[in-house]
Amino acid sequence: MARKKRKKNKKKSFFKTFVKWSFVLFLWSIIISGCAILWLARDLPQITSNPKFERKSAMTFVDNEGKTIARYGEIKGMSVSVGELPPHLIQAVLAIEDRRFYEHSGIDFIGFARAMTTNIIRMKLVQGGSTITQQLAKNMFLSHERTISRKIKEAILAIWLEKNLTKDEILSAYLNRVYLGAGAYGVDAASHIYFNKPASELNLIESATIAGLLKAPSRYSPLSNPDLAKSRAQIVIKAMKDAGYIKHIETTNIPIPRPKKIFKNANSKKYFTDWTINNIDNLISAEISKKDLTLHTTLDSKIQNTAETTLVNVIKEFGSKKNITQGAVIVMRNDGAILAMVGGYNYNKSQFNRATQAYRPPGSAFKPVLYLTALMNGWTPKSKILDAPIKNGKYKPENFNNKYMGEVTLETALANSLNSASVRLIKDVGVNNTIKTARKLGIKATLNQDQSLALGSSGIPLIEMATAYATISNQGKSVTPYGIYSVIDKENNIIYEHETITPKQKIPATKARTLTKMLEKVINEGTGKNAHINAPAAGKTGTSQDYRDALFIGYSYPYITAIWLGNDDNSPMNSVTGGSYPAKIWKKIMNEALSVKEKHKSSDYTKTNDSFYEMLQNLLSNTKSPPPTYND
Repeated sequence: MARKKRKKNKKKSFFKTFVKWSFVLFLWSIIISGCAILWLARDLPQITSNPKFERKSAMTFVDNEGKTIARYGEIKGMSVSVGELPPHLIQAVLAIEDRRFYEHSGIDFIGFARAMTTNIIRMKLVQGGSTITQQLAKNMFLSHERTISRKIKEAILAIWLEKNLTKDEILSAYLNRVYLGAGAYGVDAASHIYFNKPASELNLIESATIAGLLKAPSRYSPLSNPDLAKSRAQIVIKAMKDAGYIKHIETTNIPIPRPKKIFKNANSKKYFTDWTINNIDNLISAEISKKDLTLHTTLDSKIQNTAETTLVNVIKEFGSKKNITQGAVIVMRNDGAILAMVGGYNYNKSQFNRATQAYRPPGSAFKPVLYLTALMNGWTPKSKILDAPIKNGKYKPENFNNKYMGEVTLETALANSLNSASVRLIKDVGVNNTIKTARKLGIKATLNQDQSLALGSSGIPLIEMATAYATISNQGKSVTPYGIYSVIDKENNIIYEHETITPKQKIPATKARTLTKMLEKVINEGTGKNAHINAPAAGKTGTSQDYRDALFIGYSYPYITAIWLGNDDNSPMNSVTGGSYPAKIWKKIMNEALSVKEKHKSSDYTKTNDSFYEMLQNLLSNTKSPPPTYND
């Protein structure tokens, strides 16, 4: 009996001791937690006095018709309040993010417990416990590091926000700041980017699509992953139904609207916008470039799409057979405006711009520079020159197919791209004089100071070759390529506007017109017959050694188009000449360009003496000689 009593007393004593020390530990945990919270909260006054909203400034590019073609940086939409937004957008966000938003005080303990229970049952992180207020606190005041201290600060700030702002103000601030993919901050920016409308006009399905982005903006983007965006929107719709916001909606067959593809063919247009943005510092100050800006460009989307499609189709169809893997296109108006730029076969695979950055030998496409030099030094189109085998030490240039024509006129030598005659010509007019002419035409690249220059042996960017031909087309007046008409900030202030200046006369107009007439024979009678169009046109084929590069560059008022085909590894193509696929590509693009009605008028100076020039062409058109059969 006594033994049982002693055991009972021991149990009571142990229970009392356990309760006592548990209480002590509880008190100490409260004290320590309180001290920790106070220590972590010591810098909160400073944090709350400096709310942040960090993002990169945005540059929006529009084409010459005002259509958006690309965006760089990050966009913040118009600030909107809850009252300005459609109810279904608010409901979609609350249903999927924080159903008890209007009930909790910043921290939803019930929601947190439910989320943790779900995560434990499924043995993975399925739901988060952060409220919209906590997310706003993190976005406004804290970093995104995953630490316990940050979570404690986030909770404290959430309570502080709830005491200082109304629920609608908190929700409005959240919807204006949250990142929703594609560089969009806030529901209004997302609405414009994904659906080309303000957030106030979103319908139910569009609202569900945007709310679905909150979980993973890049993954559920309707631009890049429309199918995933649709399935995510279906989950949002179901959540709205479960929350009682909507009724009787079939979530399995929701017709999610396809957003407008404002970046159609963006892979080729990005070559142009990259080139433009790389030169933006020459137009505006570094301080202004930090603002959100809209750049009105010279790009013509119709011509650009034709240029890209034509180039890509040729490489797809003939690339394997002819070993063509790359190409580039530039379409320029003769006042310097770039209307189209394709820097490669696929921008997504290679951002290297072969239209502006690649230094490739233009081959015989350089010969107009030499023949213009001859005209400026007393030669005429009818002057005679010998086309026969020539050797200068180890240098022994040969004609295509090793055929020679004997004594020929200068215009015949150019039309048939005779290498031997061209080397004899540069010996007469001088390498240095030829280089001086190239500089006047706008070619800045380093040029070989030997006779091989006559055959285009030096690497020259395609845009510089296009500029040289544009100067000839412009009757010897200087041309400077440009891609921006104006730059405007968010307040519609004009930050920059392209100034039309009177060009300098670099080459005598009569010599430029004479050379143009000679280059017309290239298309009508010579190596460029595949480029023939139903309009006056002049141009030149070019093929570098071993068929490593094939070019066609030509013009028909007021456009200049340059085409290049080749390989990045400099491997030879299979007998591809400038007069073959490049000339055919040029023809198709030029026909499209000439059919497009310009929205922006060319400068008046480009029409100087044009009627006289046409009269001269008509007078000389009756003196055609029989077409030779030589190729470039």
